[in-house]
Amino acid sequence: MEMLKAQAKYHLGQVVRHRKHPFRGVIFDIDPEFANTEEWYESIPEQKRPARNQPYYHLLAENSQSYYVAYVSEQNLIEDDSGEPVDHPDIEDFFGPYEDGIYPLQYELN
Repeated sequence: MEMLKAQAKYHLGQVVRHRKHPFRGVIFDIDPEFANTEEWYESIPEQKRPARNQPYYHLLAENSQSYYVAYVSEQNLIEDDSGEPVDHPDIEDFFGPYEDGIYPLQYELN
């Protein structure tokens, strides 16, 4: 079995922003390559459709109007260096308090 060679540029708990659209978010999951539905992929205009063979990130995202979950290719993300926390209401389900530009993973011990 061949080892997957995809290396994610960003990490869980990191705050990132979209390269082209006005939103930012916290990474809460990473797929080593595209793993969403064909319908989702086909809904992106062909000339803007990102490559499948790169990491894709699940974000707790926010823009000026709302909070939502976004699924974004690595090529469309950049690091957010604003130093501002993200206000998404689900952050506390995954992470501890914002510190030094990241959200630490929240582990529940039994």
